[in-house]
Amino acid sequence: MTRKIVIEPVTRVEGHGKVTLHLGATNKVEEARLHIVEFRGFEKFIQGRPYWEAPVLVQRLCGICPVSHHLAAAKAIDRIVGVGPGEITAVAEKMRRLMHYGQIFQSHALHFFYLAAPDLLFGLDADPLKRNVLGVIREHKELALKGIKLRKFGQEIIKATAGKKIHGISAVPGGIHKNLSKKEIRYFTNGKEVPSVSSCIEWMEEILDFMRDYHAKNREWVDGFCHFPSNHMSLVGADGEMDLYHGKLRAIDSRGTTILNDVDYEDYIDHLGESVKEWTYLKFPYLKNIGPAEGWNRVGPLSRLNVCEGIPTPRAQKRLEEYRSFAGERVVNRSLYYHWARLVEMLHCAEYMHQLLNDDDLQGETLVVKGNRRREGIGVIEAPRGTLLHHYGVSEKDEIIRCNLIVSTTHNNEAMNRSVRIVADKAISGQPEITEPMLNEIETAIRAYDPCLSCATHAVGEMPLKVELFNNDGKLLQERLR
Repeated sequence: MTRKIVIEPVTRVEGHGKVTLHLGATNKVEEARLHIVEFRGFEKFIQGRPYWEAPVLVQRLCGICPVSHHLAAAKAIDRIVGVGPGEITAVAEKMRRLMHYGQIFQSHALHFFYLAAPDLLFGLDADPLKRNVLGVIREHKELALKGIKLRKFGQEIIKATAGKKIHGISAVPGGIHKNLSKKEIRYFTNGKEVPSVSSCIEWMEEILDFMRDYHAKNREWVDGFCHFPSNHMSLVGADGEMDLYHGKLRAIDSRGTTILNDVDYEDYIDHLGESVKEWTYLKFPYLKNIGPAEGWNRVGPLSRLNVCEGIPTPRAQKRLEEYRSFAGERVVNRSLYYHWARLVEMLHCAEYMHQLLNDDDLQGETLVVKGNRRREGIGVIEAPRGTLLHHYGVSEKDEIIRCNLIVSTTHNNEAMNRSVRIVADKAISGQPEITEPMLNEIETAIRAYDPCLSCATHAVGEMPLKVELFNNDGKLLQERLR
């Protein structure tokens, strides 16, 4: 039995999740679902707008990772003005990459230090009054301060490259709005107003040491918390290396067998389908050659480390090798390893930003190019949470007439639902009462994916979550709302 949820359409990314559980006669969990109960509507209401507005409009999807939507849309609109991948100028591509890697850096910092760390440091059954970022600051001051400063560095990179920390304006059709001056670069290298980029690299090494030791001390729990096989998908570079800005689409199964072999993302419609279910506004993407039942993929840091052949910065590559060696398997399907993978990516971002900040191409003056006008454009990027796709069709009057968005959290929808089911079954089946620690176990499973609904929640140690417990007759036994 599925309870019908009726809400008014609201257009926003940050919001609420709902979990419903249905128990059988022996109080065994027979059904567990994660409901995303907000309707965003961007695919519809952007229609009729001039195509050049898309990079600015669509980033209102999110206040945490607007750069991802800004750049995915910009890459798609590049195609509308006749500019293909690799055809924008060096300064335009490198400014966009610096913006993007700065955003991933700050978003990962926000998730790990503010949202995930309280559970890891204090335990799932700790007092909620302690299990929050303020508790981390009180008891792990140095770690917390580094997290805050690391996020500030990323935010300042975004401001310098995009014009604003949130909802920037810099990426334009065929290029970029501005370059980066030597004076602006010194702001990120001298270590006065913000930590230097070199300090960010060293701090990430220290935090990765902490995470490796944490996994070693808590291996039984971390490895066994939520472990299930899945496919994994991400963009990869020309040689199969990690590339968060551009590449081909690759997917592997839980054993590492390639099931989508480096296809051009402009052909995504030949490879990806989307199914819908009545109890959530979030769609369920899948690989068409496998089908909706088994063709779903996980995306994001865990999947990117699984899919890539290597990382093109030396320190992050060494940490990738350490990560894989510890896991003892080439493809990691253990959900809590998302957090470790996220930190490896932060180190990679810091190294890559260091390279870009020392690249004279950032002072280039040819910012925009154009080609032959087209009616359709597709842009794909690796957002902090995973593979993000924007697809636009444009009329002769320059109006957007079609829009399809497949966001990272959408790809992870099936995996998040399975995680909720696995954890709920383990924590709640056979129990007469739902306790707060049980709820937090479910939240922890969801948080591992860093979904938009979790990222935007700044309640003290909690994300808005509703859990309902039904008996086998469909009677509501207990309800907990947070």
